[in-house]
Amino acid sequence: MQAQRSPAMAGGGGAATAVAAGAAVGMPSQATLPVRRRCEGTAMGAITLDLRPGLGVGPFTLGMPISDAFTQIERQPNIYDVVHVKYFDEEPLKLDFVISFPDHGFHLRFDPWSQRLRLVEIYDVKRLQLRYATSLIGGPSTLATFAAVYALFGPTFPGIYDKERGIYTLFYPGLSFAFPIPSQYTNLFTNGEVADLPLEFPDGTTPVTCRVCIYDSSTDSKVGVGSLMDKAMVPALPAGSLYMEEVHAKLGEELWFTIGGQHIPFGASPQDVWTDLGRPCGIHQKQVDQMVIHSASEARPRTTLCGDYFYNYFSRGIDILFNGQTHRIKKFVLHTNFPGHSDFNSYKKCNFVIYDAEGLNYL
Repeated sequence: MQAQRSPAMAGGGGAATAVAAGAAVGMPSQATLPVRRRCEGTAMGAITLDLRPGLGVGPFTLGMPISDAFTQIERQPNIYDVVHVKYFDEEPLKLDFVISFPDHGFHLRFDPWSQRLRLVEIYDVKRLQLRYATSLIGGPSTLATFAAVYALFGPTFPGIYDKERGIYTLFYPGLSFAFPIPSQYTNLFTNGEVADLPLEFPDGTTPVTCRVCIYDSSTDSKVGVGSLMDKAMVPALPAGSLYMEEVHAKLGEELWFTIGGQHIPFGASPQDVWTDLGRPCGIHQKQVDQMVIHSASEARPRTTLCGDYFYNYFSRGIDILFNGQTHRIKKFVLHTNFPGHSDFNSYKKCNFVIYDAEGLNYL
């Protein structure tokens, strides 16, 4: 999966909202996400990732924004060469946004609203080898049996048995292991809390882990398969973090940043913006289509650069458009990083609220 940052667009979109001095701009159509494809003949092997209970796995840390996860993926294209991106197309904010690694058997589940990592779900333990301290578990050569898990992580309270799914889940702080129980032994357990640990079945065998969940341990929630998975919460942001800072957009007047306290009004100069927000991530001139009214007959309308230009703040999800002659702000573009949009992953999400001149909340 690879997404390149592109120049800011004049309009908003499913991924952006434009706020001009007294007007909102229309929205372009959506486009599919670009996906990197691997030659099927490429040799594959199990990778080893450090397991950090309550914190994450490998380079993926609980609470990280989805853009940071993609950055980690792009840094190691030889390892993460097959990446599936999944979301609910009809209501993208209803269900988790999922980055899946089918070659390695694990998912990253992101809260759809904040777009921060809330759960790492390893669904095929045989494909991914985990390293905890100096010990290895999982992968094609090291079975993650109940006995092996119990020996590595130590004793704990009895887990929960889900009779409907035939799954026994063992919990540690920020970490859970799910074990399938063969039907001939389900009578040994009662639904819900159980008193005995299934270290070994009567025939001498021991169950093998079918799923591992890594989640934030601060809430003391028990997270596992089924409905228990919904209990995984996004960890709190660090003090002073500007990610998801609420930005108040007052139509025709200004942007107000609630954490930093900056007020940037329409008509402000580039020097004012540099002082309040720092150096922009990019500067691009606005493109103007000279043949828009003839687009039906012109296969490839001509475009040219006008004097207006954008300051791009990718890390804040904001573009600022300046008049090329007066060098004063004439428009703000606030991006929501909406899944499926052509600008997805070009900007971090801007957590904005729009107010009218009387202070009424629009969005």
